[in-house]
Amino acid sequence: MTKYLFLYWGPSAASKTYEPSPEEFQEMFAQWNAWKQKFKDQVTDLGDGLKPAGKFVRKEGVVTDGPLPELKEIVTGYSIIQAKSMDEAVKVARECPIYMMPGATTEIRELMGY
Repeated sequence: MTKYLFLYWGPSAASKTYEPSPEEFQEMFAQWNAWKQKFKDQVTDLGDGLKPAGKFVRKEGVVTDGPLPELKEIVTGYSIIQAKSMDEAVKVARECPIYMMPGATTEIRELMGY
């Protein structure tokens, strides 16, 4: 089995127009748990959401705030999946509850396996 990183992309805080209610959050968590259970052989690390603020560190030692405010989309979270092929990873991604979030996209990247 090969490991894949699912990067969840969504609208940046600057363009955010959707704020789920507490009830919608509960429903989202229930759907994430159901997805994890359905794909228990593939979901090795459910991952986590990412807060919108962070830092960029460049080789030169320069540290700046990030993500950049002009970005329309940012990485909002991640999961690690194991699958027999990219096609199987895509199948898992298609049923991911991230799509409850308007404008969400999943980027699938195969891990090098060092």
